[in-house]
Amino acid sequence: MQTETEHIRCLIIGSGPAGYTAAIYAARSGLQPVIYTGMNPGGQLTQTTEVENFPGYPNGILGPEMMEDLQKQAMRFGTEIRFGYVSGVDFSSYPFQVTIDETKTVVADTVIISTGASAKWLGLESEARYNGFGVSGCAVCDGYFFRGQEVALVGGGDTAAEEATYLSKLVSKVHMFVRRGEFRASRSMIDRVLNTPNIEVRYHSEITEVIGNDKNVTAVRVLNSITRQEMDIPVSGLFVAIGHQPNTDIFRGLLDMDETGYIKTLPGRTSTAIPGVFCCGDAQDHIYRQAITAAGTGCMAALDAERFLAAREAELV
Repeated sequence: MQTETEHIRCLIIGSGPAGYTAAIYAARSGLQPVIYTGMNPGGQLTQTTEVENFPGYPNGILGPEMMEDLQKQAMRFGTEIRFGYVSGVDFSSYPFQVTIDETKTVVADTVIISTGASAKWLGLESEARYNGFGVSGCAVCDGYFFRGQEVALVGGGDTAAEEATYLSKLVSKVHMFVRRGEFRASRSMIDRVLNTPNIEVRYHSEITEVIGNDKNVTAVRVLNSITRQEMDIPVSGLFVAIGHQPNTDIFRGLLDMDETGYIKTLPGRTSTAIPGVFCCGDAQDHIYRQAITAAGTGCMAALDAERFLAAREAELV
């Protein structure tokens, strides 16, 4: 006997600030949202220690604790949170068909994509060990904790140049390591870096080891690819700025994306090219990538979904 396919009014794919905020607004609007958390419930902030730049926490808060607060708030208004991942989507007909954990299919009247993005890392075991304890993928998020100290930054593109410049206003010195013999950044960003006195650029340099005292980062080991010499440089932190990868592979070929994989939405909206499908947070934002901006677009996505359903229901009357 075939069981009836579950019907969901508002399906939110992915958790984190965007997904949980979308759920709070959707639940308060009576959309009965269901969240599938994905493989990393809570998103990138669950791998962060102190969060001091999110409004409402005057003394700061640990990233995992903040995600627990957002989850509890979403549940308070009736959001159903399920631990699982979306393994397939079909946006070719309405309502949309979504496969969960490769085994279960649900139909959804609206879909809010909040799958986020992941920082690209160097792939070192020591880098992973000290992630959150001196190793960071976000200078704007964590630079404040290294005021007056020396830090390392790896990368040669616009993002790396921008983060190095940002850090230079907080720390005593930025050791910037560029793997090639030149930057990939734009000329204006390169000039800004080279004209900042406390940024020291080292070309042909690769970080081969993150050194620490089992609590925090104390140095980085750097290999010069020309001379093949290694040296240890004392620093208190390492910022990896080699790019981010949006977690949107499952939507390739189904939604409009830029060359990197960020989902395109209508200007000033969270609507995608497919009516009823919305995207918020770092899956569509390659510029700001902050928890607070992700939460803001989560709010927008829920409001857009509510208005879409209201308009559709009005047409059917």
